[in-house]
Amino acid sequence: MGQRFYRLELKADENAYVSVTALPKADAVVSYADGIEVSVQDSDGNNCSPLDAEEARFGSSESPRPITSTAARRVGTGEKSCMGAGTYYVLVERTRSSGTVRSATAREDWDLELHVASEPVLRRDGATVPPRAWDSASPVPPSGARMLREGGTSFNDARGLGKGVWGAGIEPGETLFYRVPVDWGQQLSVAAELGSSSVRGAGTGATGIGPGRDRGYVSSALVTALYNPVRARVEDSDTAYDGKQKSSSLDPLPPVAYENRFALTDEVAAMRFAGWYYVSVHLSPDVAEKFGEAPLDLTLRVDVDGSPRPGPAYAGSPRPADDFGVSERDAEAAQRGETAAGDGTGGGGGRRDDELMAVIAAGGIGAGVVLLGVLGVWTLVARRRAGAAARFGPPQERV
Repeated sequence: MGQRFYRLELKADENAYVSVTALPKADAVVSYADGIEVSVQDSDGNNCSPLDAEEARFGSSESPRPITSTAARRVGTGEKSCMGAGTYYVLVERTRSSGTVRSATAREDWDLELHVASEPVLRRDGATVPPRAWDSASPVPPSGARMLREGGTSFNDARGLGKGVWGAGIEPGETLFYRVPVDWGQQLSVAAELGSSSVRGAGTGATGIGPGRDRGYVSSALVTALYNPVRARVEDSDTAYDGKQKSSSLDPLPPVAYENRFALTDEVAAMRFAGWYYVSVHLSPDVAEKFGEAPLDLTLRVDVDGSPRPGPAYAGSPRPADDFGVSERDAEAAQRGETAAGDGTGGGGGRRDDELMAVIAAGGIGAGVVLLGVLGVWTLVARRRAGAAARFGPPQERV
């Protein structure tokens, strides 16, 4: 299917954030402009905010990997559309270069992973401008010995990281997910490094193994992306690889503040929540053609600077509660490398509400749109690797 619809029953005083992650198979064929778009609409089919209809694309790497798009229904000062309690709709579209919805005859179906979060309004109106002064200088990455920390396969089993130097082996075509707790007033920085290859370049452009010979080259070999607690993209970077060690740093980011949401730049506006921030790292499968299939060393240098500050005075309770805050337990879970899955392998790093939000799959308005309800889980994970499906046991959805 090229489209999926979901129904939201929203109160008048809550911000709703819906993220959708497409999970193509490892051997899927994707192009630069292939992707997904997510929007929240009112009952008349109007987008709640055109700026909140975000499209995620595979981009220059043209490599099959998880990509995430997030949309929102926002309330409060300055918001003029989609006000009031009632029924809203989430539209997920699969797109291609022309911007049109991909037909049902597309080459492969993509599995989906969905997440919904609800943020209440403030008890009283506050500042409506972002902080004007913050340290925008490039941070100095942490140094020291690398600690081994295997990554997860998606947001749901992302492995916790604290301040320090971490890493693992990463195979061509693989995507690793990590999560870092960042509290109000704290500033996050992330740098990624890829180790050198013991295999000389082969294939196109490689002329041998002697000194001075071409080692091979892969553009957009390492793609690093940062997402905020509602899984909205903050920023990303990609790095070319020629067999020698390479490094890449995300641009400096402001300290987490509620008022960041009023910033004009997306990167600053995305630093609007305290909670778990997610880092995904993808190594292009083209690396295997040039340098072999053996894993390469991945190093992540993570810094969380600043002391926590009091958070905003919400008029209600966010759901999931641990999407919008950091506790001492979260900090400990990060250092231990726990996930939020609670699967007995280091899970349980988050505080899950007894009743959390979930999305149930539906084919479209004509087929009947299924309600987003308050259930016992907070994400729907589509059919994926057998191991992951066994741990999370979710229903299936594809697009």
